[in-house]
Amino acid sequence: MSALLRSKRIQSMAIQGGFVAIFVAIIASLVFTGARNIEAQGIASGFGFLERSTGWPLAFSVIETTPRSTYSEVLLAGLLNTLLVGGLTLVFATILGLCIAFMRISNNLLARLTGTAYVEIFRNVPAILQVVFWYAVLTHLPRPRGAYSVGEVAFFSNRGFVLPAPVLSGLDAIILALGFLALIGAFVFASRLQLTARAKLGAIGAFVVLAVVVWLTGRAPDTPLISVPELAGLRFVGGVTIPPEFLGLLIGLSFFGAAYVGEIIRGGLLSVDTGKLEAGASLGLSPWQINRLIRIPLAFRAMLPALSNQYIWLMKATTLGLVIGFSDFFAVISTSINQSGQTLELIALLMGGFLILNYALGTGMNAINQRLKIKGRS
Repeated sequence: MSALLRSKRIQSMAIQGGFVAIFVAIIASLVFTGARNIEAQGIASGFGFLERSTGWPLAFSVIETTPRSTYSEVLLAGLLNTLLVGGLTLVFATILGLCIAFMRISNNLLARLTGTAYVEIFRNVPAILQVVFWYAVLTHLPRPRGAYSVGEVAFFSNRGFVLPAPVLSGLDAIILALGFLALIGAFVFASRLQLTARAKLGAIGAFVVLAVVVWLTGRAPDTPLISVPELAGLRFVGGVTIPPEFLGLLIGLSFFGAAYVGEIIRGGLLSVDTGKLEAGASLGLSPWQINRLIRIPLAFRAMLPALSNQYIWLMKATTLGLVIGFSDFFAVISTSINQSGQTLELIALLMGGFLILNYALGTGMNAINQRLKIKGRS
């Protein structure tokens, strides 16, 4: 028995178990104390309020909301808004950051100076100021009657950007989502067959054409394919309106994030051994082929961990939409707290939502990192 007690492993397990027990006891004490105080003040607790109507719709949401929508529906709409603006921010910041990175390492002096100026300006101005700045620019555009137009089908005013949009019913949206998933499956299947790039493009193109034909044949003959916006009085009807709150947040975070993403990509590009690039040039590859086939794949492995952290930060930065009135998850939670008084429950939902969202993003990036990293010898 004494030998068992003197075991380093047993002592370590006992210390860790005691620490976990103390931590759980503290958390349980805080929960019970909070519940007792809430009950003493006559405040209702629990998540039953999620089935009550909010009485207020969202100004912008991916799914339709009305004053009769429940708190659960409004919270889902806010979460989808965050996913939409966050996903688009990651895409645009990555594309722009890649361009900035190549400008920073270019042999052209003007390109290097432009890339450096961009990084120094957008990286050193706080993100919240950039979001507010772009929102102010967008809200100072002309009114709808004097809106800028592109071919009389797209309009830009202080109400937002009004663009043509496909007319989709609920069934059409489901078919479109299933078709997108099937397209991804077709791409993965074609990759596993180790087809040539031309064969892959041909197979995917044939699948897209078939999906479009099926969709068009299943529609009613008198249903228009695209809704074109038109000016009616003081507003536009038809099409889809992208509000300035959404655009201001998207542009501000994309430009801000691109400065950091560009520096991360630049560091990855510079980490590639110049001997490999010279070997590609000696084989007669063009600069575009060298970058696409040698430089970017090798640099991607080096920059992926830092890029994952930046992506997670940008996803959390979508909460800045609160300052310009964008209905993201954080803004919806704040309004719900003021309306319902269920502070603890709603904050728990907010923390849980961002925890799941960012954990899923981080897990996906780590999976890509594990897939791409060069395996060492055992």
